[in-house]
Amino acid sequence: MGIRTGTGTGTRRMTVAQAVVEYLSKQYTVDRIGTEDYRERLIPGTFGIFGHGNVAGVGQALKQYQAADPTIMPYYQGRNEQAQAHQAVGYARHTRRRQTFAISTSIGPGSSNLLTGAALATTNRLPVLLLPSDTFATRAADPVLQQLEQPYAYDITVNDAFRPLSKFFDRVTRPEQLFSAFHHGLRVLTDPAETGAVTISLPQDVQAEAFDVPEEFLAEREWRIRRPDADDEDIRRAAEAIRAAKRPLIIAGGGVLYAYANDELAKFVELTGIPVGNTQAGVGVLPWDSRFSLGAIGSTGTTAANAIAAEADLIIGIGTRYEDFTTASRTAFQNPDVKFININVAAIDAYKHGTTLPIVADARKALVKLNQALGGYRVGGDLEQQVAAEKQRWDTTVDEAFDTRHTPLPAQNEIIGATSRAMDAQDVVICAAGSLPGDLHKMWRVRDPFGYHVEYAYSCMGYEIPGGLGVKRAALAEAAVGGAQRDVVVMVGDGSYLMMHTELVTAVAERIKLIVVLIQNHGYASIGSLSEMLGSQRFGTQYRALNEEQHSFDEGDTLPVDLALNAESLGVKVIRIEPGEKVIAELEQAIRDAKAAPERSGPILIHVESDPLLDAPSSESWWDVPVSQVSDLDSTQQAYQTYTDHKSRQRKLLG
Repeated sequence: MGIRTGTGTGTRRMTVAQAVVEYLSKQYTVDRIGTEDYRERLIPGTFGIFGHGNVAGVGQALKQYQAADPTIMPYYQGRNEQAQAHQAVGYARHTRRRQTFAISTSIGPGSSNLLTGAALATTNRLPVLLLPSDTFATRAADPVLQQLEQPYAYDITVNDAFRPLSKFFDRVTRPEQLFSAFHHGLRVLTDPAETGAVTISLPQDVQAEAFDVPEEFLAEREWRIRRPDADDEDIRRAAEAIRAAKRPLIIAGGGVLYAYANDELAKFVELTGIPVGNTQAGVGVLPWDSRFSLGAIGSTGTTAANAIAAEADLIIGIGTRYEDFTTASRTAFQNPDVKFININVAAIDAYKHGTTLPIVADARKALVKLNQALGGYRVGGDLEQQVAAEKQRWDTTVDEAFDTRHTPLPAQNEIIGATSRAMDAQDVVICAAGSLPGDLHKMWRVRDPFGYHVEYAYSCMGYEIPGGLGVKRAALAEAAVGGAQRDVVVMVGDGSYLMMHTELVTAVAERIKLIVVLIQNHGYASIGSLSEMLGSQRFGTQYRALNEEQHSFDEGDTLPVDLALNAESLGVKVIRIEPGEKVIAELEQAIRDAKAAPERSGPILIHVESDPLLDAPSSESWWDVPVSQVSDLDSTQQAYQTYTDHKSRQRKLLG
């Protein structure tokens, strides 16, 4: 819970918005990792786009405090409310959920623009504080501009759409409600088991209303990050199950990183020899070349991890929510006797797949106890030999994918290899949607726990640039206190770039060096490939001129779109890589040149074209996307037969 560290016995006359801003400036997280305590500002800044909902409320308050002392609550501009939420989420993930931003919007479309950001934050279990403005609480102006009217419930506003997307929702219709709304909201925001989007709706008239605020509300307050310990009986039962297993496998998710459990996991696998496969959020739990690291698991996994998973008799899930890519839509684990030990700070994840061995605990604390309980245990030599052989087979596959050269347009594999070689170990790669996340998951050779940031729980097109900007903000703050110096490299396809490239202007305004590798393939490569596999012949996935006779976008000319010129028009420095035999060498050099640029020189975009029909190496896995059961298309009929073959291997996985 929040612990007040200041005192105050009087009151101050101020508006609701002024009270909110000052209150947020005094909130701190306190986190203990081992014997070290960390104290940081929970809300280091506020984003906002101002309209008639918040210009006289939160906008006025931010201006007033900026005039008094800019460090009280720094204000940051953005070009889209959704993108501001993505920046906050990127920042929160890089700071391991200790910090995030607040976001203020006007009413109506300003507020509803945040809905996708709320869903992304909650799905990823990452904190963000949303302060959407709302219609008049007094209804003095009714209906106000941009107000949604429902004849069956006149108290509904667009902000009610946040309820199912948020981990906490409240609407402050009277100034006095501020105290409980923010106390409970920040309780959720700082709880690893509950965190996500916290939405506190602020009617525009209430924001500007004055009242007497207790000094106690405005005093400094600390929110200790909960790190629940594992129950001793749960650890005893888990150790017993591990000792009895012949082919155990760890699935490590983002919870390992958020718990700072990397070192304990490394000790655990050194002690036991149990191999590790990782989820998208768990990339970085071990270096890629660790002899215990099988790499990515599931639908976008490595053949090494998937081969071991197929025969595993015990799955030890640590900090994973077991989404369908992780389990290959419940086909990854084919041992009829497979059991699950699920270690997770959130009970909803610990109990997944009907496990009889849930451990609701912080990942690091649970691993500390397991390391103590398993002294003398080690897997058999046959499993270790198979792990080494499968790992070597996959590493050779990736080497070939990186080193093969296609001209004049390279495969995405080659672009990933070039980017990886040009980046330093501590640098961060950013991605979110399309074919890139899957290819990065299986092939990216991570060397640092902070080196990989792919938003895949919501797989939101458009996240890459604003999310990368949020990560870069966090990296700059990290470096300012003596931490690692990190370049942030966004990898994005043309489809996702077009969804939300506007925050490049934000980077230009603040002279933030964000490096963007824009891969132009003239369409949606990921869904195009999926469409082809499902018998729909890449329908509607290419950027082509309309064939009016057939009303088709599939056969027309390539659109005369110049995304490099688009970026230049926004004030971004652009490096064009022309098709030809030297694409990969020139791309590597361009990334190195971008890294060498001064830190406050602004964003740099590298434009490179690729061939979308050249696939990444197969994961020898599956993802369940239903195929039409009846069709006049031969391609769909064939795809349905393949689908039913895979479907026959799907399991309920109770145990």
